[in-house]
Amino acid sequence: MDLEKEESIDLGKLWQVTKAHKKVIGGIIVGCTAIATITAFVLPKQYESTTLVQTRNANKEIGGQAAAAMAALGVGGAASSPTNNYMELMKTRTVLDPIIDELYEGKDPDKKPDAAGFAKSNLDIKNTKGTNLITVTAKGKTPEEAQQISKEVVDNFLKMQTDNSQQTQSLLVQFLNGRIEEAKKDSDDAAQKFADFSREHKLYSPDEQLKQAISQVSAYDKSIADLQSQQKAAQAQYDVATNKLGQQKSGAKAYNINDNGTVQSIRGQIVAKEVELVGLRQKYTDNNPTVIASQQQLNQLQSDLAREVSAVVDSSAASLNSAQMELVKNQAVAEASIGAAKASEDAVRAKKAEIEQDIDKYPDDMVTYLQLKSDAEIKKTIYTNLVQQCEQNKIQEAMESMDIQVVDEANLPDEKKPSAPKKKLIAAIGLALGCIIAFGYSLVMYKREA
Repeated sequence: MDLEKEESIDLGKLWQVTKAHKKVIGGIIVGCTAIATITAFVLPKQYESTTLVQTRNANKEIGGQAAAAMAALGVGGAASSPTNNYMELMKTRTVLDPIIDELYEGKDPDKKPDAAGFAKSNLDIKNTKGTNLITVTAKGKTPEEAQQISKEVVDNFLKMQTDNSQQTQSLLVQFLNGRIEEAKKDSDDAAQKFADFSREHKLYSPDEQLKQAISQVSAYDKSIADLQSQQKAAQAQYDVATNKLGQQKSGAKAYNINDNGTVQSIRGQIVAKEVELVGLRQKYTDNNPTVIASQQQLNQLQSDLAREVSAVVDSSAASLNSAQMELVKNQAVAEASIGAAKASEDAVRAKKAEIEQDIDKYPDDMVTYLQLKSDAEIKKTIYTNLVQQCEQNKIQEAMESMDIQVVDEANLPDEKKPSAPKKKLIAAIGLALGCIIAFGYSLVMYKREA
């Protein structure tokens, strides 16, 4: 109890002490407030300008087998949202160094910040939660400088994306062209062999019974051709990623993707669905609802495969930067897609072999005729599909398709309304600080007079 009495404060006496020293206490409060207010007016003005951009998927609208090939690569839904990658890319040296060089031209080089420092002090890049919108807010000493920084960050990023997109598309077209040349030669050779055999044996129109057998086999031939096209398209995508990664050979083996149970399960489902589709196409056209539904299920499985492979890479290659990560994902997804298409082709060929056993009863000439016709049709379809995809990539390159678009251009801030310093806030902080110091002074005086 004695201790509590010693430590208790007589508020009445404290108030008397405060009144007795009111000039000093008032001076402390007024002085702190005045210093804060003067500081607020002395600090350099700062302005903010904001650009609003929207991310979007630059999906290629490819028809026919080219679309299936790209679906096998996981394009259009397999990859995670690129918004966070874009926000980080906007802070890279490629984007910011030209802006820094322009702003600090003719100034002391030692005061010139690096890209990371400049981004920290002059940029505030945010993503509105639950949307694909990115706000790029730039700070500058003048309204014009703030607007310039915000605008050029977006402009430089768009230019970087365009250059990267064109480089990737050019590489893909280059690799596809090499495969097209091979496919064209194979197609011409197969067609010539078929024509020579028909002419030599005078077989131009098989009987009705053989026509029915040919019709059955044709469904398998089309599926085989489509699956081979997928493999070649995926191989081109794999080569592009490998080329850009250089010596960094990653891919499926490096991350034990082929041993992943989920990947194996999805791949098995893809093979089963491919075989099911062949059977359906023997009975129905491609426009039949049953065929359409089965094709959609196959596309979903292919997307699931790409998504699972990407997840495995994400969990195993966290140390890579965002650009390398995307290349490694593309490489691994392409490799997994090649494996799935190859396994599907083997399964379809096994089913085709069962049908061909029934054809062995025909004369040797007829069987050879069927085999040559089948080979010619497969290789022609592969060539056509690859040409279609290559042309689509050329169109995509010419369009310079971007992954983001500007919604609101950078605004010019009002010169009379700087974003900083906040004069009222600084003055209020000075007042609060003065009150705290004054209260401390009163306590000291109270203790002395106690």
